[in-house]
Amino acid sequence: MLRGDLPGGQWTLVGDGIIIEPVDVSFDVFVRRGASELPVVSWDHHFDPRAGGSFDATPFEAAAAGLAIDQRDGDVLVLRYTGASAASMNAYIPNGDGARQNGRIPHLILPP
Repeated sequence: MLRGDLPGGQWTLVGDGIIIEPVDVSFDVFVRRGASELPVVSWDHHFDPRAGGSFDATPFEAAAAGLAIDQRDGDVLVLRYTGASAASMNAYIPNGDGARQNGRIPHLILPP
């Protein structure tokens, strides 16, 4: 649940992941308000597997301008990732193991 308004400004995404096969990933941040989705900011990135069959995390960090959102009761902030162009549904796996997989746990840095 959102606890206040979201200012417009620069959002940063850390999206390190384990890459099983080449994949295009869209990362979308939106506010779910009832049955509606209010877009805030998005990123698109192509990932390739690491050389030598390594399952270490592939780093990804990007910044983009996001829209301001006036919070209402019941609003939920959502980060959704969607893979395309790959045969496997698990071609991109968010790096939930952090440093153990030589990467970072995916997260957002919101505007000040």
